[in-house]
Amino acid sequence: MKVCFRGAVAMAACLTLLPLSAVAEDGMTVADEPLTYSHASLDLLAALSHTPLNAPAYAGKTSDLMYLDNGLVLEGSDLQTPDGYTSGFRVTAGFSPVNLPRLDLGAEFTYRESDEVPTRHADQALLVNTTTLGGSLVAGVRLGQLGLYAKSGFAEWEGDPVTQSESLYMATAGTARIQGFGARLQHNRLVSRLEFEEIDAPSMAHLNLITASLHYAF
Repeated sequence: MKVCFRGAVAMAACLTLLPLSAVAEDGMTVADEPLTYSHASLDLLAALSHTPLNAPAYAGKTSDLMYLDNGLVLEGSDLQTPDGYTSGFRVTAGFSPVNLPRLDLGAEFTYRESDEVPTRHADQALLVNTTTLGGSLVAGVRLGQLGLYAKSGFAEWEGDPVTQSESLYMATAGTARIQGFGARLQHNRLVSRLEFEEIDAPSMAHLNLITASLHYAF
């Protein structure tokens, strides 16, 4: 399974290093803004806006988006839980059907590492290091400034105890289902976001999150 992890991580790294020259310039401009803005104001808004209004419904508040000429949108972002146990990254590739421009469809890949997560096994407290590899299908819809989305997929995970003596009690691995949903509301440079994500496995409970945030680009 570790070979499979390394291969998947290498694949994700290749996706995130796609040349920036492939970005479609029309997806990164603000030519549709009202003409009352000066050119300097337009340049400033383009530099400060991390999430344009035509971004996919599932796009993060500080995500780096790449718009390719073939209509594909790539998103890459770092992942870190508030408790500091977990870090990783997420890569999403998606598109909007030509006849349904407000519908966003995509596939998401996530990689997470958690260090010294407290858990229990056979009524004994343990510290466990876990590695999780996940893949999900994502669908969202944009209703003006409001974006709604949902995801569903599977995660492969493995857990190893921190100390050698604990290996007699716990050295686990498995596959679990991923499910989640979220909403994003954007008004000019103010972005509010609510998201819920769950991995349906007791050993992965530390990755279940409900997050709410407000982001204002200065």
